[in-house]
Amino acid sequence: MTVRVRLAPSPTGNLHIGTARTAVFNWLFARHHQGSYVLRIEDTDLARSRPEFTENILEGLKWLGLDWDEGPFFQSQRMALYQQAIQSLLERGLAYHCYCTPQELEEMRASQKAQGKAPRYDNRHRHLTPEARAAFEAEGRSAVIRFKIEEEREITWKDMVRGPVTWQGKDLGGDMVIARAASSTDIGQPLYNLVVVVDDIDMQISHVIRGEDHIGNTPKQILLYEALGQSLPTFAHTPLILNEAGQKLSKRDGVTSISEFRSLGFVAPALANYMTLLGWSAPDATQEIFSLSEAAEIFGFDRVNRAGAKFDWAKLDWLNSQYLHGLPVPDLTDLLIPFWQEAGYAFDAQGDRSWLEALTALVGPSLVRLTDAVPMCEFFFVTPPHWTDEATALLKQEGVLQALNRILAGVEAQSDFSPALAQTLIQEVVKTQGIKKGLVMRALRAALTGDLKGPDLMESWNLLHQRGQDTLRLRLVQDIA
Repeated sequence: MTVRVRLAPSPTGNLHIGTARTAVFNWLFARHHQGSYVLRIEDTDLARSRPEFTENILEGLKWLGLDWDEGPFFQSQRMALYQQAIQSLLERGLAYHCYCTPQELEEMRASQKAQGKAPRYDNRHRHLTPEARAAFEAEGRSAVIRFKIEEEREITWKDMVRGPVTWQGKDLGGDMVIARAASSTDIGQPLYNLVVVVDDIDMQISHVIRGEDHIGNTPKQILLYEALGQSLPTFAHTPLILNEAGQKLSKRDGVTSISEFRSLGFVAPALANYMTLLGWSAPDATQEIFSLSEAAEIFGFDRVNRAGAKFDWAKLDWLNSQYLHGLPVPDLTDLLIPFWQEAGYAFDAQGDRSWLEALTALVGPSLVRLTDAVPMCEFFFVTPPHWTDEATALLKQEGVLQALNRILAGVEAQSDFSPALAQTLIQEVVKTQGIKKGLVMRALRAALTGDLKGPDLMESWNLLHQRGQDTLRLRLVQDIA
């Protein structure tokens, strides 16, 4: 079996999590069977398609590691192929011009609704005479081209996810529009169901893998395959991604585009890993962490669920943390630097490299998302730090300022600073001042970081000293105390 699959996003918005999950399943299936992965941009909606959305889609796929073998192909550059197919259907009497006005269609739907019937086109212009067509065109009416759908037809296919699926022709809404703004001399603008079939035939797509929301298009497209004299691909309709309420995930739920997930601090391997689990499970149910290549080795539609896949933020966060904690410090530093820069923190990415890597090593084990490093590391970059109310209250306790002043004097008296020296100074203050070590440690954290919690104090102090910030902050607390 030669496998050829395709991803066919529409550039009317940024790369959506649902489209990206479809991209993952197509990629896994193609790689599992050593097949071809084709990228096609469905930009026939000229009014809504934007080049910036195309760029966002391409960049998002690259970021996720979903490389393609052919394309990207653009439907807007393939109009002649669609027009040829439509002309063939017209010439063989399988399609026709319909001149119904929007008002007539609305009146038809209103009448059907009043009778308790489902709205549908009643095929009233299927058998227009040449004279009737000429009269409509003389009135200045524009036409659409409709494909004939026989109501008595039963359309069945075996879906790789859902098994046998059957639709009745009478449930497809009447003859289907395949082109609009047509005339006797112009085919007009080809529409989705027609162009997708023509493209899949031309590109020799063997398996059409897409979301469940496309399942209603499949019987119509099967009829078009038959009308064009072509054999059918194998279809697979994957489960929808659902929100916490069990409804289809949408923009109303907040973050849905891949670029938004990226800006929230998720890394590509973790997000790609998570998307493999949205509707599919590995043969070993305990295995949840794997690369795309590892998943491709074991991927199959026999383990894709029919039920919707509920999006779980906690699971994604956990996966992301696992990937972050496994990254080498230099690689994690490279990922954190743009977030620190975007926050406005001042540093020299090259000149301060060793210091930045030490900072990354300190906070890395606590990260869930890359964005966590922004508030977590703020006090390393911003002087004076933002002292919390709790930190301020502690700094005002009796004996705290004197203890900090003794530590400041000790640091300034030494040419070399080390965590060992810091511990010696703390022990000396505890002994000479008669103050508890726990209070000294909390006071030091409050003075240096502005908070009572945070990364390891000794390591933080050492990093602040390397930038000359520790003595400055110990002097600044004079104004607070």
